[in-house]
Amino acid sequence: MKLRIAVLPGDGIGPEISEQGVAVMNAVCEKFGHTVTYEYAICGADAIDKVGDPFPEETFQTCMRADAVLFSAVGDPRFDNDPTAKVRPEQGLLAMRKRLGLYANVRPVETFDCLIHKSPLKDELVRGADFICIRELTGGMYFGEKYQDNDKAWDTNYYSRPEIERILRVGYDYARRRRHHLTVVDKANILASSRLWRQVAQEMAPQYPDVTTDFMYVDTASMRMIQEPRFFDVMVTENTFGDILTDEGSCITGSMGLLPSASTGEHTPVFEPVHGSWPQAKGQNIANPLAQILSVAMLFEYFNLENEGRLIREAVAASLDANVRTPEIQVQEGPHFGTKEVGAWIVDYICKA
Repeated sequence: MKLRIAVLPGDGIGPEISEQGVAVMNAVCEKFGHTVTYEYAICGADAIDKVGDPFPEETFQTCMRADAVLFSAVGDPRFDNDPTAKVRPEQGLLAMRKRLGLYANVRPVETFDCLIHKSPLKDELVRGADFICIRELTGGMYFGEKYQDNDKAWDTNYYSRPEIERILRVGYDYARRRRHHLTVVDKANILASSRLWRQVAQEMAPQYPDVTTDFMYVDTASMRMIQEPRFFDVMVTENTFGDILTDEGSCITGSMGLLPSASTGEHTPVFEPVHGSWPQAKGQNIANPLAQILSVAMLFEYFNLENEGRLIREAVAASLDANVRTPEIQVQEGPHFGTKEVGAWIVDYICKA
């Protein structure tokens, strides 16, 4: 298979973990006889510094020419600490999602037995947790009409029926491939937009008689994820709720550095870790590359290259079992491995498999 990949390293630790993701992709393609070419592009604070735009037109065109985008992270404290900034790195991420029509964000949450001790939750609660959160990505307050002055501000949480229907179909499709259980998360007791979500979901549920559909308020879901994470199979929710719940999900695994994601929709799909740019760690060779590497696994699986994705997951699990880990997930007094060393170990495992 021939793959053309747009690589967007972005800011902070992005270039470091991107390098490891590309190395793993090269190893897998060589192993399975695929041809891959890369085209690099700028985004985020890096793009603001260079051209004044966090998602410039040329980067968009690069993404459109590609079969898939391997994205890393954007963000810089220079902008975080300036509430008056008119241009921000994160606007580039939102622009990418909107212009590529990436309305479905798929974030798996899966535990590794050898890292259960890193979770702040009890072993008996998190062991075996395995669910997917599907977040609507191009609607809601993030993209609705906004206003701000010195005394008041508002954000409009707008959703239309077609937007809700298409993301629910994604949720049902994933549920059918897994354990046939879909949880629709909303705030229908308070929000009109959520009431439309629930109405549409109730109308669609009979079309999927093989899937058990239940409904849960977002506050209840946030508690249930901590109290009983094994309850969930696939959850689907709107943009803002999904952003919060998926970060909460990282606590279950013990590290946000383990969570990959896929964003799919109308045009080129994007594969990225769910963590941020961690600018304080830039250049220190301590960032965990596993979420980026697992995002590469999701990329292969998107193209129905299941064996390729499976080998990456096997290599990641083997690295963890061998205590080849970056500092934030290393066992006490365990050996030191940096970003590059973890990536190299996984590449070596793939080559020898």
